[in-house]
Amino acid sequence: MPEIKPIRAWRYNPQLVPDISEVTAPLFDVVSDKQRAALYQRPLNSIHLSVPQPPHAAQRAAHLLAGWKKNKIILQDKLPGIYVYYQYFKLAGDTKEYCRKGFVCHIRVHAFEDNVILRHENTIPQSVNDRIRLLEETELHASPTHGLYTDEKFELEKLMDEAIQNPIYEAEDYQGVRDVLAVIHDAQAILQFLDKLRNKVVILADGHHRYESSLVHMKKKMAANPHHTGNEGYNFHLMYLTNTEAHDLRILPTHRLIRGLANFDEQKIIEQLHHDFEVREVEDADTLNEIILGKKWAFGILFSDKAFKVKLKPTAFSSMTWHFPDEIKALDLTVLHYFIIEKILGIPGKNQRASENIGFDRSFGDCLTKVIKQEAQMAIITQEVSIEDVKRVCFSGFTMPQKSTYFYPKVIGGFLFSSIKEEEFTLPGFMPF
Repeated sequence: MPEIKPIRAWRYNPQLVPDISEVTAPLFDVVSDKQRAALYQRPLNSIHLSVPQPPHAAQRAAHLLAGWKKNKIILQDKLPGIYVYYQYFKLAGDTKEYCRKGFVCHIRVHAFEDNVILRHENTIPQSVNDRIRLLEETELHASPTHGLYTDEKFELEKLMDEAIQNPIYEAEDYQGVRDVLAVIHDAQAILQFLDKLRNKVVILADGHHRYESSLVHMKKKMAANPHHTGNEGYNFHLMYLTNTEAHDLRILPTHRLIRGLANFDEQKIIEQLHHDFEVREVEDADTLNEIILGKKWAFGILFSDKAFKVKLKPTAFSSMTWHFPDEIKALDLTVLHYFIIEKILGIPGKNQRASENIGFDRSFGDCLTKVIKQEAQMAIITQEVSIEDVKRVCFSGFTMPQKSTYFYPKVIGGFLFSSIKEEEFTLPGFMPF
């Protein structure tokens, strides 16, 4: 079962960094090249620890971190705490303000086969290697991954709602999201968090690469430590945890872009789509994402001058030859990757993760523009994945197709850092944690 701990976070010295928004940054896997270049111009921005510049990026981050500690640019909180993190946001075309509620803590690292922390997607080896090197050099978690737990009674929300009334930070981030951080130091309240998670499982929503780097790092340190106890800092990872039952947990669609495919024949693709799909041409391409909304196995197909709504024929589903359990086969994205990308476009499933012909874009407007400008040969428009789908996949032991989920909004970096150096990780002995 998950074991969580409060943390003694490292945070920016308010005397030297009075405006926290100047040092926050997007996560390493979503920061754009343009954002990165701009943030690198700010010498105290957290990006220098989370996505350090090459060459020798990891060593550069470690050297910088040591200097920031020595010069008191960042200070370690004296007391351990659970850090409450709320994100207030709106979605395009919706006037409602949402609030995703969660908290940041340490969580014990488990191998995926332990079925304590579950994943729903695979990782890209090179990205994991980069994260491992950075963790080994700095012994610092520069940003939390995002995990999900289930609590139908919403018992922890009461404690979080009370804490958020006295925020440490409040800032608007690059997404236009209002991020608010508070801390709970009360020992009895912290124990309620620890107890609530003990009989749960945790699903990784975001941060698979960073979590896997913690797993690899832990195994290396265990092998090198003859006195390993399981309580060392390297056994723990920094995570932001939110409740799957909250209505403000949003998963946005990620659309597929097809580029550079040899012998691409638009008319032939349209003809092949009729074999397995009900196909209807749509006059107004900019309404395509709305037309498919809520319809099972329905997708939008965008070409430079044509748009189609396609829906898999129920009789075609049984012809899928991929050997997955039914809960994986029945996913919209599995249908898309099998019947369109493999069967029609000719990119075998085993090659799709590494294929340079498949791109991803979360913006329907961007997809439409890129296809019209012929920067992509076609776009396949998808729908949101439900949290229930994510749960079913995780408990099946399988994973979703790549880029299946985009949990929104993204957590930002810079509010706090977590050290796993022993002298900085260890909590005071009189604490009941």
